[in-house]
Amino acid sequence: MIKWADIIRFTNKGNPTPDKRVEKTPEEWKQLLTPEEFQVARLKGTERSFSSELCSLFDPGIYECKCCGTLLFDATEKFESGTGWPSFTQPLKENAIAYLADKSYGMIRVEVVCNTCDAHLGHVFPDGPEPSGLRYCINAISLSKIKE
Repeated sequence: MIKWADIIRFTNKGNPTPDKRVEKTPEEWKQLLTPEEFQVARLKGTERSFSSELCSLFDPGIYECKCCGTLLFDATEKFESGTGWPSFTQPLKENAIAYLADKSYGMIRVEVVCNTCDAHLGHVFPDGPEPSGLRYCINAISLSKIKE
């Protein structure tokens, strides 16, 4: 189980090695994604809170990266945070997510990106439920849900 100390270590000393890498040019990503998906996933945008039905969807399944299909989160780790974005307590695998220091907008946060293709997913915070205490606050537009 990943804990906040692990995230700080990854952020400061380097992320886990991904199983594979997917790299494309911005033009190639634009051909695969809608303009809004491109804005959020490739340009580090943020979707409007409460703009996706994924916030209130708790059916079994797996969530994958919208850009490259990497498996990121299991629905069993999803919880209602009240923030307006899907929230998870753990990634599916330790090396599915990369952690980056984000000092934008006068804040210090930890950005989470797909470790395979660097798609912006959202941020992780140490205010989630136990036992991990983590809240991965994820842009729904960066995810696709796969039925189990």
